[in-house]
Amino acid sequence: MSGVQQLDVPEHDAGQRLDRWFKRLFPHVAHGKVEKLLRTGQIRVDGKRAKGNFRLEAGQSVRIPPLPDPEVVKAETSKRDRSRLFDMVIYEDRDLIAIDKPAGLAVQGGTNTHEHIDGMLPDGFRLVHRLDRDTSGVLLIAKSAQAAKWAGRAFQSRTAKKIYWGVTNGVPRPLSGEIAGYMAKGELDNRFGNIHEGKEVMMAVRHGTPKAKHARTLYEVVATAGAKAAFVAMMPLTGRTHQLRLHMQILGAPLAGDPKYMTDRQLPGGLDKCLHLHARSLTIPRDGQPDLSVTAPMPKHMKSAFELFGFSESEEQVDWDELL
Repeated sequence: MSGVQQLDVPEHDAGQRLDRWFKRLFPHVAHGKVEKLLRTGQIRVDGKRAKGNFRLEAGQSVRIPPLPDPEVVKAETSKRDRSRLFDMVIYEDRDLIAIDKPAGLAVQGGTNTHEHIDGMLPDGFRLVHRLDRDTSGVLLIAKSAQAAKWAGRAFQSRTAKKIYWGVTNGVPRPLSGEIAGYMAKGELDNRFGNIHEGKEVMMAVRHGTPKAKHARTLYEVVATAGAKAAFVAMMPLTGRTHQLRLHMQILGAPLAGDPKYMTDRQLPGGLDKCLHLHARSLTIPRDGQPDLSVTAPMPKHMKSAFELFGFSESEEQVDWDELL
């Protein structure tokens, strides 16, 4: 634990927010901890309390309270992250583990993303594929570079079989089949009063559009609740960003709770306000061994939706070969 420090603000740091300035100097201190230090007056500017958005001036003196050693924080964080990761494990062998990723937890880091699966992995472990932050379900992790290579080939060669379950706002038409087309990055518009206007999304585009990629999805409506909602099983034949989310929107029934791919139809009452998309199962071939097949249990928000609409997990008996 360090002692109390008094740091002067240099000329080149003038105008910076206090919380961001502090975090840049002491990145091992968690954001929540910084807020608490500010709230309790342990971080002060020229002897006075200050809020996180206070703009610093050159020459001001900032009181830095006693802080834990960075190496101790790193070790404690690593231990906590690994414990949390292994609480998610639903399958393990000498080469691979499969976890049931909860909705809301990112797979990899990015802007303003400090907690993610990749950051929890022990040394040498590697992600084999990805899931959106808001998608729950099966995520495969390799324990070595060699395991990542052979498992990754199943995704690259498209021999990995991924089944997703979703609850849609409305009923897709037609009720089953294949949806295919080109997609590329675009921006949200404000047709449905979406507060995320301007954020990047995927859009259906014509063949030949710059950076467009072809996407294919097999799907079947397993059950419906009138015209309000449907239980849909999906098998992506390609692995494009937001592929299933865009394809359900194109079919006229976007996934319930999706903040980016929407409709002007009101969301049925009683649903949790989160994305209703779950990576239900994953099957990959193994040389000289039976296929590896892993199934993730339904998350709480999906179970609630099934109960609300009277859907049953046992109803899903899709003949995917027939849809091909």
